[in-house]
Amino acid sequence: MTTYRPQDDYGTPPSLSTDSVTLTIDGRSVTVPAGTSVMRAAAVSGSSIPKLCATDNVQAFGSCRLCLVEVDGLRGYPASCTTLVAGGMNVRTQSPALEKLRRGVMELYISDHLLDCLTCSANGDCELQDQAAAVGLRDVRYGYEGANHLKQPTDTSNPYFDFDPSKCIVCSRCVRACDEVQGTFALTIDGRGFASMVSAGTSSDNFLSSECVSCGACVQACPTATLNEKAIKLIGKPERSVVTTCAYCGVGCTFRAEMRGEQLVRMVPWKDGKANHGHSCVKGRFAWGYANHAERITKPMIREKITDPWREVSWDEALTYAATKLNAIRDQHGPGALGGITSSRCTNEETFLVQKLVRAGFGTNNVDTCARVCHSPTGYGLKTTFGTSAGTQDFDSVMFSDVLLVIGANPTDAHPVFGSKMKQRLRQGAKLIVIDPRRIDLVKSPHIEAAYHLPLQPGTNVAVLTALAHVIVTEGLADEDFIRTRCDWDEYQEWADFVSNERHSPEKLEAVTRVPAADLRGAARLFATGGNGAIYYGLGVTEHSQGSSTVMAIANLAMATGNIGRPGVGVNPLRGQNNVQGSCDMGSFPHELPGYRHISDTEVRTQFEEDWGVTLDPEPGLRIPNMLDAALDGTFKGLYIQGEDILQSDPDTRHVAAGLAAMECVIVHDLFLNETANYAHIFLPGSTFLEKTGTFTNAERRIQMVRKVMEPANTDGVKGGYEDWQVTQLLANALGCDWQYTSSAQIMQEIARLTPTFAGVSHHRLDMHGSLQWPVTGEDHLGSPIMHVDAFVRGKGKFMVTEYIPTDERSGPRYPLLLTTGRILSQYNVGAQTRRTANTAWHPEDRLEIHPTDAENRGLKDGDWVKLASRAGETTLRALVTDRVAPGVVYTTFHHPDTQANVVTTDFSDWATNCPEYKVTAVQVTPSHAPTGWQDDYRAHTEASRRIEVSGDD
Repeated sequence: MTTYRPQDDYGTPPSLSTDSVTLTIDGRSVTVPAGTSVMRAAAVSGSSIPKLCATDNVQAFGSCRLCLVEVDGLRGYPASCTTLVAGGMNVRTQSPALEKLRRGVMELYISDHLLDCLTCSANGDCELQDQAAAVGLRDVRYGYEGANHLKQPTDTSNPYFDFDPSKCIVCSRCVRACDEVQGTFALTIDGRGFASMVSAGTSSDNFLSSECVSCGACVQACPTATLNEKAIKLIGKPERSVVTTCAYCGVGCTFRAEMRGEQLVRMVPWKDGKANHGHSCVKGRFAWGYANHAERITKPMIREKITDPWREVSWDEALTYAATKLNAIRDQHGPGALGGITSSRCTNEETFLVQKLVRAGFGTNNVDTCARVCHSPTGYGLKTTFGTSAGTQDFDSVMFSDVLLVIGANPTDAHPVFGSKMKQRLRQGAKLIVIDPRRIDLVKSPHIEAAYHLPLQPGTNVAVLTALAHVIVTEGLADEDFIRTRCDWDEYQEWADFVSNERHSPEKLEAVTRVPAADLRGAARLFATGGNGAIYYGLGVTEHSQGSSTVMAIANLAMATGNIGRPGVGVNPLRGQNNVQGSCDMGSFPHELPGYRHISDTEVRTQFEEDWGVTLDPEPGLRIPNMLDAALDGTFKGLYIQGEDILQSDPDTRHVAAGLAAMECVIVHDLFLNETANYAHIFLPGSTFLEKTGTFTNAERRIQMVRKVMEPANTDGVKGGYEDWQVTQLLANALGCDWQYTSSAQIMQEIARLTPTFAGVSHHRLDMHGSLQWPVTGEDHLGSPIMHVDAFVRGKGKFMVTEYIPTDERSGPRYPLLLTTGRILSQYNVGAQTRRTANTAWHPEDRLEIHPTDAENRGLKDGDWVKLASRAGETTLRALVTDRVAPGVVYTTFHHPDTQANVVTTDFSDWATNCPEYKVTAVQVTPSHAPTGWQDDYRAHTEASRRIEVSGDD
């Protein structure tokens, strides 16, 4: 925790040059990288040059003329932001002439600015105010020229920030941030001279209706109160700050949580964050209000039957009740009747304890996680081919890529900060191949366009990748030197013979994939010959019956073209949730202990047994669907669920509900009474990421600190609130485990002791270095940004033959369309957090995207209510008629429980990992005028199951 102070701004971005230049600034010698601006060099040397249009998040612009300096040998007064250093240069940042010029410039700016500083929400936190003082401006000779701005009322349309044109000095920083940092190009400058002003699109647009994605880059860039957060106006200027890590997607952005007293005022992206470099998205930047939402449950609750109302109890009573129930089940039915589910939203330390509780406390390996439900094929496929269950690169590697292949991922919506970085590289000239049944924004948006969009038939990923490989091998485009040196040559030849078969040519597979053969051939040639080729993929790859096969086919493609082991290349899974990678690392699977080591390995298991003082079951346990099946069979009775909502997130909702209803003891440990809690008997209130200390591991294997910003709200009235790891420990001890952890740092010490890839990780080292990317093999090791540099972890890279096998889920006369699902920018996963924020302004409901031809054939118009039916179930939602999807394909999101899109998804899954096949469901779409019977029943059940008994004292 620190006293509040904005992060230093050096005016212009750093130079990446490895050459150095020495110059003199104000009599002091300073050495900086070649290509550095004089402004930045002065800041490094300790001098401060006034500036308004300059900030180090965007490129130098040179418009405000406040940063003028004197340079020996140069005529006039050059702008320090656009003047680059040179050897022997002598610079003066202060002189009587400069002082006069700067005051004159500042006087003109102030004359166009409404001087209401005493009542302005940015008073004391305003760069214009600071720079006016820095140049010694004491009076203004000109009258206020901002009458033009006064004609424009403040735009309050955005739920998180206001735009007040009367305070705009037209420095263009917001426009440049939108262009250069975010890449949306939503803002512009309209008019000229004193009539010029920032515009969010057309004259009829405001910030809400425009293309602005509310990432906050413009707000962060603004040097006045023109763009100002509503929270600042309401609460006031922050007093202190804590650096922590975002709890939304797998990018893992670092933020400075700025506080006033015990109130969170704003989340400001941290420029030293290795994953985000000072950028953010609408969720991480603004959507943290759920932490204080009225629906948050802060007291433990119990009930005997799921038809009873909830009863608030003390922590002691809740934990005693839970332990009694669990012990009774174990005594009567054995350890195999119990299980647990870990969370990809909780910290590594919390997840580690839950799997330890299941194994050491319950006595079973019945532990699973949502990570298997989304990315387990990544673990299986990459471990098989490369020898490790994770992506190969850091995010910064993309800036060295020449060709980007994006398959089954939508980075601008699901991983927006990384999506912005991809767009930066594409604007610099990199080429893009998109393989997706839907036209995502990356296919074409301002200043970028994919070289190839391959709109494949859902479920044909393996066929498309095999066709690409066919072209590369048969046209002699494979990197034979790399393959002979780094891979098993015999296995390559077997694979090459397989893909070379004429039946795998783009022409033969066109009928299967529905991708034109010419496009497939062009994309294959571009990837193989275009320079550094990087592959990025998401749930559109893994959530298929052939998910593991597709991951291995991706690995084959990377190895065949030599695109592994250096910057700009690699195989990069984009993890969906903030700690999906960490939950996998921590041993959340029924067959693996932490570090991806099989439970049957006697040596590994003995290490854990000796450390924990227990005997572990050597047999793998049950996955979530197996637990539900066993519950319906009567052999599985009790489940502890931390931070997951399986009723909304898992496939075949009816089956999940039936399985939960059949259990005797369901414990939900969460923030809200989520959909799964409809079937729970015990509710243990959890803590948000703002209320805990621990670590998250992002999609690039980057381990980062999560630091407590405020005290947990789930107080017991005596000791204050509990972090989630403390709740798990209390439950474990109620079962007789006698755990004595005093901090999450102590848990990380145990993780490091037992997990080779985390051997050099500690909270102390993370505080010291900012972050570490596993494997971190020892106390002197700084991690591994890029994997498989000289050799694969497994030794030789392993090519795997991946035969295309059509999914059993087929379209036909009754269900002629194929449904695929995905995410949208403003919402997150099941929406439990973002639905309780103002983000609903952008996405208040799930919509069904349907092609105009399919809509016309069914008599549907945009906005009509439709029934979406499959072999598994049916639901209703409103149609969105769009050509983003191809004829025969429909698409929806899954953020709102009123829709429950997963009521129509089937129980088909990946052959190797049981990962559900969310992305291919045969459906029919018909007009509808009312909710389905299932929706009516579900709403009634939800309302009844969320009754909370009011005590007599209330």
